Amino acid sequence: MPSPPLQSGSRRHARIIAAWLLVGCALVAATLVVGGVTRLTGSGLSMVDWEPVSGVVPPLSAEGWEREFAAYRDSPEYRLVTRGMSLAEFKRIFWFEYAHRLLGRVIGLVFIIPFAVFLLRRMIPRSLVPRLLLLFALGGAQGLLGWWMVRSGLVDIPRVSPYRLTAHLALAVLVYALTLWTALSLLRPGPGKGDPGAAGGAGLRRGSALVLALAALTLLSGGFVAGLDAGLIYNTFPRMGAGWIPPDLFGASPWWLSPFEDRATAQFNHRILAMVLLAGVTALWWACARGAPGAARTWAHTGFAVVWVQAALGVATLLLFVPISLAALHQANALVLFTALLGLTFELGRPEASGARTLPGGGPEVGRPAASS
Repeated sequence: MPSPPLQSGSRRHARIIAAWLLVGCALVAATLVVGGVTRLTGSGLSMVDWEPVSGVVPPLSAEGWEREFAAYRDSPEYRLVTRGMSLAEFKRIFWFEYAHRLLGRVIGLVFIIPFAVFLLRRMIPRSLVPRLLLLFALGGAQGLLGWWMVRSGLVDIPRVSPYRLTAHLALAVLVYALTLWTALSLLRPGPGKGDPGAAGGAGLRRGSALVLALAALTLLSGGFVAGLDAGLIYNTFPRMGAGWIPPDLFGASPWWLSPFEDRATAQFNHRILAMVLLAGVTALWWACARGAPGAARTWAHTGFAVVWVQAALGVATLLLFVPISLAALHQANALVLFTALLGLTFELGRPEASGARTLPGGGPEVGRPAASS
């Protein structure tokens, strides 16, 4: 049964909710970037406790800093890696991890408080409430997963598990994608232009979804490269050392764990995926430039430009032995590319017109008294 048309008040509410979700997207993106810098600077194990409430306040006195530093000195990382670190040096790595955790808490507040207000004012469509509750649950799970990841580096070997690191990254990207998709659904709920059933229309949609999935896979393979420090070997391009295929490929035991536990294999896989992605985005851009509607072409042009920048950043990061600035830009730009491809996939999949504009999810609008105000 088709949903009723959006009235002016409901459209205004949709724009407000979309703006709120886009703020959340920006905060998730910032958290991802800060998390990458935290890992690159070796700061991720500087806070050895997880205190969701009291941990909001950093050390404010000399005694507080001494207590925090003493807890760190009891950790395996200090005993085995950073022994002799001064308090001033500890403060530098502490602030990166603190900022990363603080952003996570801010995201929670930015979600919970407006959500409660919008719900009380009946501004949220009933069909959208389950999706928002899912985002809230995933955000909470992300906090728990982050601490589980840190815990893996607070044992005998002071190094976080690449599996947990990549899982933490994957969940963050999922939260980002669902939030952005929901915001786009609210901002552009109407029919798309052009006939999706026309020749090439369905193919473009499938191709865009496939390239988006490939971008996500490439991004996650980068998580294993980061977790294994695989960017610090074979710092040549396009060859890996003297050959195209490294001699120590599939060096883990058993061999099928090599993509996740062997540095040479992780880097090789990331290179291959990145090159396939470069070709895929370029082909998709060419197809969209010839037959996609205007908004989709804009996303396609953006993705085409960004993917070539991403390739250049990746090669430069590798050749220069992973400088922090370039590596952080490479990770941030990966999210920009993912955003462009998600926007393109959304635009190509917008429903065709058969009537009035409806709320995302196909549910009835709510809050009619508020809508008329």
